[in-house]
Amino acid sequence: MDIYSLAKPLLFQFDAEAAHDFTLKTLKLAEKTGALSLYPAPPVCAPRQVMGITFPNPVGLAAGLDKNAAVIDGMAALGFGFIEVGTVTPRPQPGNPKPRLFRVKEAQGIVNRFGFNNLGVDNLIANVKAAKYKGLTSNQILGINIGKNFDTPMENAVDDYLICMQKVYAYATYITVNISSPNTKNLRALQEKEALSSLLATLKLEQTKLANQHGKYVPITLKIAPDLELSQINEIADLLMEHKIDGVIATNTTLARDMVKGMEHAEEAGGLSGAPVREKSTMVIQQLSQRLQGALPIIGVGGILSGADAVEKIAAGADLVQVYSGLIYKGPKLVHDVCKSLG
Repeated sequence: MDIYSLAKPLLFQFDAEAAHDFTLKTLKLAEKTGALSLYPAPPVCAPRQVMGITFPNPVGLAAGLDKNAAVIDGMAALGFGFIEVGTVTPRPQPGNPKPRLFRVKEAQGIVNRFGFNNLGVDNLIANVKAAKYKGLTSNQILGINIGKNFDTPMENAVDDYLICMQKVYAYATYITVNISSPNTKNLRALQEKEALSSLLATLKLEQTKLANQHGKYVPITLKIAPDLELSQINEIADLLMEHKIDGVIATNTTLARDMVKGMEHAEEAGGLSGAPVREKSTMVIQQLSQRLQGALPIIGVGGILSGADAVEKIAAGADLVQVYSGLIYKGPKLVHDVCKSLG
């Protein structure tokens, strides 16, 4: 039995966010004391060439777990092939009032309405600078996920993305543009055709400028919601190709509750992740893949709690996978199980 299996029953006695914070603090302490050296060696599986980057293995940490890039080295010790931190905003913000994180244990799901709580982009950069895992070497892949402040008017949203992009560019292996969180008012409106086209055009222009300025090309990915109609998915896929965006992450959390109806905490406001979103996420990946026809890669995330779940995502058209809620229910062993299944 691994350490997490022993700790999980105790952690699940506490409020979900308190347990989350305690786990991150414990991981941080393990970093400082060198205890992470006792963790099993990273899983061995074939590297993947995606977006011009060689990923040492195809299993990544999804954004949201380490919003401030405070425990990058601890996460790296768990064997991830890549780590995505954030979502980060230009200015610090507290997020939504607590409680805002809930376990739907019966379905192995999580509901969160954090609302991009983070200490701001400057704090994140300071943490990245202090980490040993720099995201700038062939076996250290760091994605930085960027968003808008809650009080920035929607008509000015692009300015927040530009600020974050300019600041993180030098430190990221790739940058993810998050327009799909359900917990920032009207954010998902940026997925609509006209707004998205304008946003992508502006970000692509800025990417070109920054590539010239820094002498390196940092890919941009777009993270989308699972709550999209087929016509919307096709529209987004077409815009990604038109604006030559480097990749797409499918998907964020869902607002749907039909798969957890009647369960404890199922009706809490926020985005639902974990096992209940698996099918919706996989369906979006499949539809994206059919439309994109290999024009750009897909990173699959949503409901991966086993190696078989990850294989399903790859079969649907994903090139890489990410986990988050699965770690809460299965622990770090999940990274090894998924890697083993993907080979």
